[in-house]
Amino acid sequence: MATPEDRPVPYRPGAISLFFVVKAGIFALAFWIWLLVLAIQGGQVSGWHLFAAAGAITTTLVGVVLAIRLALQANAADRHAEVKKMLVEISWTAFAAQGADDSDNVLHFPSAVPDDSGGWTTREGGDRRR
Repeated sequence: MATPEDRPVPYRPGAISLFFVVKAGIFALAFWIWLLVLAIQGGQVSGWHLFAAAGAITTTLVGVVLAIRLALQANAADRHAEVKKMLVEISWTAFAAQGADDSDNVLHFPSAVPDDSGGWTTREGGDRRR
């Protein structure tokens, strides 16, 4: 069996998304600095002030939304990897338990049929509400 260091890294989506989060952050920082410089210079409020403010707000919101999406993707990838690992472990346990004589090491799955008659339980009158 492979050691944990030899196992491949689970798929982590979002490498391109990280690029866009960083890019949006850089643009937001540039717009906020530009707006700060325009505000420090003083004078009349012009269209450039409005443009810098709109750009700062927009790129900040885009960066936040992309960062949240990236975090959700990473979380989903971790959950998916855990589910795959659990399914492999269950499958391996069921496979290994087929020929096992030692009942202490066998994982017993619950039976769908509670009685030992060898068939499905029947209900009189076809009553499905019970």
